[in-house]
Amino acid sequence: MEPISEQTITSPFQNFTREQWKRLNGQLSHSIQEKDLGKLHALNEPLTLEEIEDIYVPLAHLLEVHINNFQELHSKSNIFFKRNQQKLPFIIGIAGSVAVGKSTTARVLTKIISLLPSKPKVELVTTDGFLYPNKELIKRNILNRKGFPESYDTKKLLQFLADIKSGKSQVSVPLYSHLEYDILDEKLTISQPDVLIVEGINVLQVNSRKDGVFVSDFFDYAIYVDADEKNIVNWYVERFESLRATAFQNEASYFHKYADLSTDESIKMATQIWNEINKPNLHENILPTRYRADLILKKGSHHFIKRIRVRKI
Repeated sequence: MEPISEQTITSPFQNFTREQWKRLNGQLSHSIQEKDLGKLHALNEPLTLEEIEDIYVPLAHLLEVHINNFQELHSKSNIFFKRNQQKLPFIIGIAGSVAVGKSTTARVLTKIISLLPSKPKVELVTTDGFLYPNKELIKRNILNRKGFPESYDTKKLLQFLADIKSGKSQVSVPLYSHLEYDILDEKLTISQPDVLIVEGINVLQVNSRKDGVFVSDFFDYAIYVDADEKNIVNWYVERFESLRATAFQNEASYFHKYADLSTDESIKMATQIWNEINKPNLHENILPTRYRADLILKKGSHHFIKRIRVRKI
């Protein structure tokens, strides 16, 4: 089976339709059932067993190839450099716009990769935990730019990845609360995983740094979750409206102030936030990183993957 042709011969990607991709499906024994799907997908992001079988199982097998090659290269490098360095984790970065479905992709891959024959230990970290606390954002007068590059403690994120890639036995990660819209005092401990998935809107950005070190330098494979902007806007507005009727009703929620909005007012507010914050961030900082990925998952209007682009090897 040949992948469909790219529109330009200069593209570094192979382009697969959903039908072509699902034919690459290999055997993977898994116990995921309909009742388990609720733990894997985020709010307003539909997920089916068919989507897992057609998209994520082939993707897991492709990643298995890269993971095995990575481990073999590490072993041979140990011989060449006459060292006895322990096995290091394979790091996967997942990028994409707000509301495009990165968290669902990350959770499903975490589960599916852990079911590969070698049963690797897989950990998931989101970059939300590396945002500056609200008090620091307020001090810098950039609270309304949360999610933009300057709102992240990039130095702390880079140190975390450096510690992981150096084989450090335990590394702590700050935790973020979407309810409180702020960093928590709690931390998550990561203990020598075989595979680490790092999910966040900022993971493929190459903003100016004096030392020239970027988050993506630590990735062994990068995935970009893509969709037409009109669809992303619709999903963002739908999610905001769902949260208004649920999580925002909690008095502890940072966004409780929106709880009493009417449906029309809620849609108007979500659209305004998108246009003032998320749209500029998408165009200035996120979308330009799309083609830095090794694989692009393109979604259709109903959140399901319709096309896959894989960097040529």
